[in-house]
Parts: sequence; C-alpha cells; structure tokens
Amino acid sequence: MSRLNNRQAEAVNYISGPLLVLAGAGSGKTSVITTKIAYLIQECGLKARNIVAVTFTNKAAREMKERVGKLVKGRASHGLTVSTFHNLGLNIIRKEHKALGFKPGFSIFDDQDAKSLIKELMHRELADNDDSLDFIQHVISNWKNDMLPPETALQMARNDQEMLAARVYLHYNRTLRAYNAVDFDDLILLPVQLFRDNPDVLERWQKKIHYMLVDEYQDTNSTQYLLVKQLVGGHSRFTVVGDDDQSIYAWRGARPENLIQLNEDFPGLKLIKLEQNYRSTSRILKAANVLIDNNPHVFDKKLWSELGMGDEIRIIRCRNEDAESERVATEILTHKLKHDTHYRDYAILYRGNHQSRLLELKLQQHQVPYHITGGTSFFSRAEVKDIMAYLRLLVNPDDDNAFLRIINVPRREIGPTTLEKLGTYAGDRHVSLYQACHEFGLEQVLDARYVEKLRRFTAWMDDITRRCSTDDPIATIKEMIADSDYENWLYQNSSSEVVAEKRMGNVWFLVESIQQILDRADEDATIEDAISRLLLRDMMERQEEEDDSDKVQLLTLHASKGLEYPYVFMVGMEEDLLPHRTSIEEDNVEEERRLTYVGITRARKALTMTLAATRRQFGETIDTTPSRFIDELPQEDLTYEGWGERSTPEQQSARGNDALSLMRKSLNL
Repeated sequence: MSRLNNRQAEAVNYISGPLLVLAGAGSGKTSVITTKIAYLIQECGLKARNIVAVTFTNKAAREMKERVGKLVKGRASHGLTVSTFHNLGLNIIRKEHKALGFKPGFSIFDDQDAKSLIKELMHRELADNDDSLDFIQHVISNWKNDMLPPETALQMARNDQEMLAARVYLHYNRTLRAYNAVDFDDLILLPVQLFRDNPDVLERWQKKIHYMLVDEYQDTNSTQYLLVKQLVGGHSRFTVVGDDDQSIYAWRGARPENLIQLNEDFPGLKLIKLEQNYRSTSRILKAANVLIDNNPHVFDKKLWSELGMGDEIRIIRCRNEDAESERVATEILTHKLKHDTHYRDYAILYRGNHQSRLLELKLQQHQVPYHITGGTSFFSRAEVKDIMAYLRLLVNPDDDNAFLRIINVPRREIGPTTLEKLGTYAGDRHVSLYQACHEFGLEQVLDARYVEKLRRFTAWMDDITRRCSTDDPIATIKEMIADSDYENWLYQNSSSEVVAEKRMGNVWFLVESIQQILDRADEDATIEDAISRLLLRDMMERQEEEDDSDKVQLLTLHASKGLEYPYVFMVGMEEDLLPHRTSIEEDNVEEERRLTYVGITRARKALTMTLAATRRQFGETIDTTPSRFIDELPQEDLTYEGWGERSTPEQQSARGNDALSLMRKSLNL
C-alpha cells in the first residue's frame, strides 16, 4: 500500500459499495486491482476462492495472477479466480452443462471452425458465393452479443442479406447444438441465459462470489455487462476499472456507454479517477489530453506526469510511402547508434496490417531485426489445423471438434444435414460422434448411403490408429495424408499453385516435427505421446503473445493497447488511413480519435508521427491529405520536418548538424 498514490490507495480501501475506477493510460490500474485482491484477502478476511477478477486477455490474467502471488504468500491465494471473461463463461458452462442441455466434453468452435460451418450452411441456403461470408459471421456474432435469438433476427431483417444471415443463424445454432458444441460468443451468452432463466442456479453462483473485480470495463459488450450485473447481484460488491478514452473495440461489440449504464443500474456507485501517469513525459500526455478533448465526455480527466516535459513530438512528411518506410528504418538505425539503445525500445504502429509490408522490406534491407505482433502462427494455419485434427482423432476418437473439422476435408459428400442428424443421435445416446458412427441404431435416423460413408471413414481411421501402434507411425501418417488426397484438395482450394505448394510444405514440416519429438524422446515414447506434446506446444504458442528478444516491434494500433515503448513511430498519419475511410463514412471518427490517443500514450520518451505526401492506391498515385488529428494536437509542442513552410531554418540546420555528427561517430567506429 505504501507504493500507491492517494487516489490508488483510496480505490483499494473502498469496499463498502460499487466502485468505478476511471484509470487513464499508464496510471497503474493493474497495481490497484492486484493490491485490492491482496487487501480483500489479508485485511478484510475474504477467502481467495470467493474473489473473482476478470479481464480480456490471457496475458493480462497471467500478469495479474503472478503479481497477486507475490503479494499473498502460501495457501491464502489458493482458489482465487483470475481469468478472461470467456474462461469464466467456459467454467460456468462446464459446471452447469446438464442444466444447459450439453453432454460433458462439449466442443468449442474457434473462428475458423465457425466460418467453415457457416460456409456450408450458406451453400445450403443457395448462396453459392462467399462474398458475404465474413459479413454474415460478423452479424451473427453481433446478434449473439446483443442477445438476439434467430427467430427475432428473422422478424427484424430489413433486406435480403440480413434475411439470409438470419436463416443461416437459425441453422447454425441448431447445428452447433446437435454437434454438442458452442462458439466463442456462446461462452458469455449461454451463462447469461442460464442465469436469467434459472434463479436458483444464479443464486448459487452469487453465493460463491463475495467480491468481483473487472478490468478494461469500457471493452465489455452487452452480454458481458449483463454477466457481471447478474453475478454481483443485490450486494453490489465490485470494482470495475476502465477508461472511456481507450474504448477502441466498437467493431467487435464493445460499448463504452456501459460505464454510464453502471451509474444508472447502481445508484450508489462511487467514482475515483486515476490521472497520474507513470509512463510518459508531460509533453506526450499534453498532446494526448488536447487531442481527446475533441471527443464528448461523460467523465472528464487530465493525465499528468512527474517525468518532465521531454522531447518535442516530430511530424515527418515524406515524398511517398516508400520514402516514409525508408525514413522510419533509417531513423531507428541512426537513433540507436547515437543513443546506444536496444532495438526492442522501438515500436512502429499502424492502422492496418497492410502497412507493415513496406516497413518489413526496408527493415530487412537495413538488417534491422523486427517482430510483427499478431502475425499468423504456424499452428493457426488452416492446413496445419486440418492435419492436427486428424492427429487429435488418432489420439482421442471422442474429440468431436476434431471429427467435425476433418470429416469433410477433403470432401466426402457428408454435408451439414447428415452431421446434424448424427449429432442429434449421438446426443440422445450420450456418445461421441465417432462412436455413434459404429452403432447399429444409426440406420434408423440416416439414409443407408450416408451411414456407409461415415463408417467407411471411421473404419479407415481405425486402421490408421492400429497401424500407428504396430508399424512405423510416421510412415503411416504420411500414407494417411496421401490416402486422403489432401494435397490435391489443397491445390483445388488455394489461390495459386505456389500458395498450395507452400501450404503443403507446412504439412510436411508438421510431420517432421512429430518425427523430431519421437527421435528425442525415450524409447518407450508412443506416437500418442508425440502428438500430445505437439498439442501442448500448439497451446503454448497460442498463448505466446509477445516477443521480448531484441527486435523492433511492428504492430497495429489496436494490438498496441496495454503496451509501452520508449520510442514510438506512428506511421500513415493521413485522412482515409487514420482516421480510416470506413470510420469517416460511418461518422465514427470519435473511435479513430481514441485509437490515436492509445497510440500516443504508448510512447514513454519520444513520439514521431510520419505521413506520405503521395500514396499508391488501386494502381494509381494519389495526393494525400494530412490527418485531421495532427491539427488537433498542441502545435507549440510539435516540430515539423519535410513540410517546407512549417519547418524553421533553425530546425533544418539542427537536423543537418545531427546528421553530420552521426556520420563522424560511425566513421570513428
């Protein structure tokens, strides 16, 4: 507690009613949450098992739990729940699966699994093209987050596309249920519906949770808000921490107005503002404050710092996007040489992933090591997930999700109608989909030709499983891939032969990885052991959200939230890029301003913004317009380069002298 400032300490000590902590960027909100958990356990006598802390990422949850572990020693912290919203929902569904009508061991559909199912259902609804696939998946997700059932969505559809989405939604939900599966949105929606319809179940959970803490509250959607409201119940013993100025996820359902809704639902709500920033210089914070003042506010706050004014913010205008990327690469190189810093001290932030391509090229040319956050991991590639599903089924035939992923990959003419009937039968019999294929009763619900197709598949898999234990397992797996005609299927479903070849290379790399695990393992190691280790590696890789090696960090503004770097470059400060054209057209510039605010407040020591005077778009070169956000910054704190009329002779001379001294230094080396 002695390390906290007065406001932070007040937020920790207040436990007599509902509390909203309005925490500005870099104001130490994680310290408040973790110290409050320790305070509740050590000073207030609460049991750790009766405290629940919820956040949005596995990384944030792990960090919180580790920090609590340092504050609360021994068994006192046992039973504490620190998790993401979705993990909390998953735990509720697991414990209440019977009340929800699920068998134990239900499957969870990730984004790709859901997209594949929606694609199949769209074909059934006579939509032969995939142009609206992403739109329909997004709309279904939003409907679930707004607790809108398919029947209501059908009634409210305003056009043909929404009508198609609503029909697909109806079949999608029914098929998931038949598969004994849930999707990502269901992990929140189902507990909310369960608690709404079963007061006795809700009361049981409310008795378990004596205090609740919620991080990043401005990012909650409608169902997440309801879940918190249900769990805290009438006693209203909770602390939520949020910042309406950092709400940047409206596109995935986040509702910053939930902060306002709290005040209406909990009239006794206390508000504490954390405004002291421990990260950035005063000049950077001033720029952030002045910019965000252009947005309407329910809660006013002003970030401040004791770290001094710091350097002016540089606004560099380059000839074109090529020159912009070149300038950023050389700026990092020269600054590193001049100040003896590390590459990991630098971050390049951009609005869209496509902006990273030229930056990568220039960094490679200058031999600057870099890491892209949010790049596709090896295990998340579709072809790797396909083969991993085959391997998972070899290890565990009851893995319904793996069965569903590969039963029709490559195509075996087994459609969603057949699988829905199979899923319903398996659910009634309380067996896995794979096991249901072997049962004689299946002929009563399915046409004989589809039963034959399913049994041909399971007999083939049974044979591979047997041969993996008696023959050379690697040779058997290679034969399985060849027998399935997966390579031909890849070539038919890739944009080019080069892409197909690369994807097939990933498949063989996966098989080689299994071979390497077997080679390094004990003599007694089985193919099942090797696959299990690979699955564990997969999960570990999915959780690996950052790279702390000495590399320049490249990431989108969205991905940068929660992170900080000594030196930040924000590139593409142009109209139609930041703010993005779509947001301008949809009159949602306020969220783009919040996104810019997030980018600015990532910088600790120095901030540089760059833009291109011309940029190639759709095959032609166009003149760009500087972002309106540059004009909204405090001009007295900016220095312009490459703008001619905005650069003073003194600034131009200083830059020339800097370059000359740097050249001398490099020659001496």
